[in-house]
Amino acid sequence: MIRGVAAIAAQTVRLSFRSGGGAFMALFFFLAVVVLAPFGVGPDMKLLARIGPAILWIGALLATLLALDRLFQEDRDDGSLDLLVLSGLPLELVVLAKSLGHWLATGLPLVVAAPVLGLLLGLEPAALGWTTLSLLLGTPALTLIGTIGAALIASLGRGGLLVAVLVLPFAIPVLIFGASAASAGGEGAGTPLILLVSVTLAGTVVTAFGGAAALRAGLD
Repeated sequence: MIRGVAAIAAQTVRLSFRSGGGAFMALFFFLAVVVLAPFGVGPDMKLLARIGPAILWIGALLATLLALDRLFQEDRDDGSLDLLVLSGLPLELVVLAKSLGHWLATGLPLVVAAPVLGLLLGLEPAALGWTTLSLLLGTPALTLIGTIGAALIASLGRGGLLVAVLVLPFAIPVLIFGASAASAGGEGAGTPLILLVSVTLAGTVVTAFGGAAALRAGLD
C-alpha cells in the first residue's frame, strides 16, 4: 500500500515537470510576483521588508493554484483514473498521493526559493527563517484544499480558472495564518503556526474523503 502511494506520488511529480505540467510555471509565477512587487511599492526597503512576508505568501498561494486544474483532469482524459480506481488501492489514499506529488512538484520548490527571493525584498535573516517555516507548514494545506476543488471539476472537462474560484475563499485563512506567523516571528508566531499545522492535519482527512467522494461522483 505504501509502495502504491509512493508510485502515484512519483508519477504526479514526473508529470508536473513535463512540458506544460505546471511545476516550472508555478515557480516562474512566484518569481514574477516577488520581482514585480518592488516596482509597484517603490524603492522603500523598510516598507518592502515589512510587507515582504505577505508578498511571498500571496505569491505562493497563487502559484499553488496554477496547476491544480490538471491534477486529476489528465488522468481522467487518458483513462488512468479508472485504472487507479480499479487498482485495489483505496481512492482516499490515491487522492492523498496525488496531493503529495503536487506539493513535492510545486509547493516544495516555492519553499526552497522563498529565502532567496526574500532577500530581494530586504527581509532580515530572522524574518526569512519564520517566513520559510510558515510556508513549509502552510503550503501543504493550500495543496490539500486545492485538491478537493480539482476533484470536483475533474468531470467537467478543462476547468481552467474554475478551480481557483472554488478554492480561493477556503485558502484565505491559510494565507492569514501564514502571513501572521511570518510577520510576527518569535513567540508571536506560535499560535499562527499551530493553526497552520491544525489546518494541514484537518485538511488531510477532509481531502482524503471529500476528494474521493467527488471523484466517485464524477465517475458514476
